[in-house]
Amino acid sequence: MNDHVRDLASVRDATERLLTAAAKLDNASVAEPSRLPGWSRGHVLAHLARNADALVNVLEGRPMYASADARDTDIERDAPRPLDVQLADVRESAARFQATGAAPADWSRTVELRNGVTDAASRVPFRRWVEVELHHVDLGIGYELEDLPEDFTEREIGFLAERFTGHPEVPPTRITDGTRAWSTGRVATEPEITVTGRQADLLGWLCGRRDGSALSTDGGPLPALPPL
Repeated sequence: MNDHVRDLASVRDATERLLTAAAKLDNASVAEPSRLPGWSRGHVLAHLARNADALVNVLEGRPMYASADARDTDIERDAPRPLDVQLADVRESAARFQATGAAPADWSRTVELRNGVTDAASRVPFRRWVEVELHHVDLGIGYELEDLPEDFTEREIGFLAERFTGHPEVPPTRITDGTRAWSTGRVATEPEITVTGRQADLLGWLCGRRDGSALSTDGGPLPALPPL
């Protein structure tokens, strides 16, 4: 069961961690490449700010973005800004998201995100938490998948496993860290492949941040996952 109040608090804490770490950068390093192909650190920070505003739109019943082109244009526009402007924007947009999350609302309602994707409103704070944590890693400033909160990592593995469940191009797969287990891919009575590894490596593979070379497989090669 989703606890949006707890998740909003986790988003706030994760945002503060990111802002504290990013404040040690300078204008030159903000312009340097991030770990995301084609994006500078400025692109990542701009995306985080615009995503917070987009999720405010979702919670208030408006389209998440005016269009895919508008989303991309806004990120490109904001990416070259100086560090102090970037950080202020991330902080202020995060505050707007928190304020919207604190307003009385029916958290059981269904909301619409990008590309026709729908979800319970109560899961939007977790989606924002994902954005903040993974893009903190993407900045490439010393925060790694191993540094993520354990409860976050377990939930995100489950979230991504659910996302790929039923995908025709992914074989029935069991994912395990040796203690916990998740299933994904085509629905079947038994998995074809078992993927085993540390939670950080499992998450890295599922979210496209690692190639899966640190994982072991039984029953076949490591499945190729579709882009998120």
